[in-house]
Amino acid sequence: MLGPAILAASRSDKMRRIVSAAPVTKPVVNRFIPGETVDQVIPIVVDLTQKGLEVTLDVVGEDITRVEQSHAARDAYLELIEQLKDLGLGERAEMSVKLSMFGQTLEGGHELALANVRPVVEAAAAIGTTVTLDAEDHTTLDSMFAIHEELRRDFPQTGCVIQAYLFRTEDDARRLAAAGSRVRIVKGAYKEPASVAYQDKAEIDKAYVRILKILMEGSGYPMIGSHDPRLIAITQELARQAGRKLDEYEFQMLYGIRSEEHLRLAAEGHRMRVYTAYGTDWYGYFMRRLAEKPANLLFFVRSMITKN
Repeated sequence: MLGPAILAASRSDKMRRIVSAAPVTKPVVNRFIPGETVDQVIPIVVDLTQKGLEVTLDVVGEDITRVEQSHAARDAYLELIEQLKDLGLGERAEMSVKLSMFGQTLEGGHELALANVRPVVEAAAAIGTTVTLDAEDHTTLDSMFAIHEELRRDFPQTGCVIQAYLFRTEDDARRLAAAGSRVRIVKGAYKEPASVAYQDKAEIDKAYVRILKILMEGSGYPMIGSHDPRLIAITQELARQAGRKLDEYEFQMLYGIRSEEHLRLAAEGHRMRVYTAYGTDWYGYFMRRLAEKPANLLFFVRSMITKN
């Protein structure tokens, strides 16, 4: 299984230097990350929305070491919101944030992350959009959920992410599947120990379906993060059984993966949101994309062979 090895490499400074320095890397990275600056990614947002798609934007970066970096992350999102406001894209583009990037893992990190993310959530609400708090490794989740609960008191549209491979997630889903909640379900893309997470793909898929059923039968707004055709079909059937209309849930897929499927689902009347990341600190995000699917890794290896 190459996935766990790639996830381990995503935390390796040595591998970061090797991969980042390889001449072939940047063209492959561009498949998943269409720009390094907000000015480069805004035309992508415009193009996607003109095609009938919606967008969630992620300024890539995590594992910061200084408070100043957390403030820079906050300011990057505030700049993005200003650009969306000027273009009138607030209702078509939301944001996803990693609280580690906002200082969650530093000393006093819970309070620091909350203080940094609150003005971002407030500014997003002012232009008619919202923010979703991304899930990271299991040690950060209690803090993330507490911040999510705090933010929802003033901004009830604030979303969060749950990960199917964690044993705890079915209970989290039951708690979160309440009226007004917005919950993105993903399989999970961090290296987690067997004590807290399923390791077998089939078990993860079964857990995903169980959790998806909880969300569909609940009163919240499910956001299905998956490229798996089987899970997409199961989602549609569970939505039908729960009596949900097409605008009462949405699909989310990554920029650069199954782009034709994005358009097909949108053409069928589904809400289809493209998760679009940008920024200079792309290494961790890129490695998790390789780990998630063998085809992504094959694409990278073939590119290296072709270029060398």
